[in-house]
Amino acid sequence: MKIAGFDIGGANTDLAVIDFEGDEIKSIEVDFAYLPMWSNNEDLSRVLVELIENICPVDEIDAVGISMTAELVDAYDTKKEGVLDVVRKCEETFLCPIAYVGIDGMLSKEDIEKTPLKAAAANWIATAQIATLISDNCIFIDTGSTTTDIIPIKNGKECAIGKSDFDRSATGELVYTGTLRTNLASFLDKVELNGKSYRVASELFAQTADVYTVLDLISEDDYVCDTFDGESKSKVDCAKRIARVVCADLEMLSMDEIVEMSKFIHQKQVEQIAEGLKQVHETQNLDLIVVTGLGKDILDKPAAELLGLEVKSMGDILTDDECVVAPAVGTAVMMNRYI
Repeated sequence: MKIAGFDIGGANTDLAVIDFEGDEIKSIEVDFAYLPMWSNNEDLSRVLVELIENICPVDEIDAVGISMTAELVDAYDTKKEGVLDVVRKCEETFLCPIAYVGIDGMLSKEDIEKTPLKAAAANWIATAQIATLISDNCIFIDTGSTTTDIIPIKNGKECAIGKSDFDRSATGELVYTGTLRTNLASFLDKVELNGKSYRVASELFAQTADVYTVLDLISEDDYVCDTFDGESKSKVDCAKRIARVVCADLEMLSMDEIVEMSKFIHQKQVEQIAEGLKQVHETQNLDLIVVTGLGKDILDKPAAELLGLEVKSMGDILTDDECVVAPAVGTAVMMNRYI
């Protein structure tokens, strides 16, 4: 049984194709594509097919599972409209059985038409399926390009207090910060450099991908989103963008100073995630942290260590590429059980 699991985000669409024999996983192949759903959502069907065909012929796929967070993009007036549009496009794309990850498990098209918001931003439900393979009692942190999920698991079941992004933003279970697409001005008010504090410009000058490129924590291939200024993703162009955050340029700041700025910014983002983790940890009294996603080693592990918590990596059971698309892997696992 070959199952395709998709995680359709606002900026990236991830795929895991898993070959199952019963519940046993024989092989996992993954891929992803940058697809800005706020501007290019009409390309979704084409991208879904192309991603599968990068791995195998579409007619080899026995079933498709879908999780989504794309419903929040501002192309849609409401999240309900976004969910239903994604579902319609998926149903038109595939002839095989399809189901969707919801907060109560897998949902059919008919289920979603009755209660669309149950499928809104529920991809963390799928990731929890993988985290339980490491521990039945833990908090998993998944930092992707844009957001960070911090989800408690007890006795092998997720036990998040919040069930929507709105609710989870109040419980610490969602921190809207990521490894690539986060505007630096969204979590900084000042930058410390050369013994002085510089207030930041609240503009779309630089994002976290620029910082982690300068610090050699991601590669240019990892930098899959657009740059804010439309220039290249080279280290020099990333440094130019970071300099603008303090109203400077590379004639005013050296590369060594940009690196020092970037280290400071990195630490502030770690602290931002640690604040959410501390809230969940104190509420749930769980001390083991399981990290995954593109930011698992860059942000999540340091955040847990800042709080003195034990850390394990989903990389112990998945490859780094599979960790980056963990919700898609979990979606395929849930779809296999559903059918």
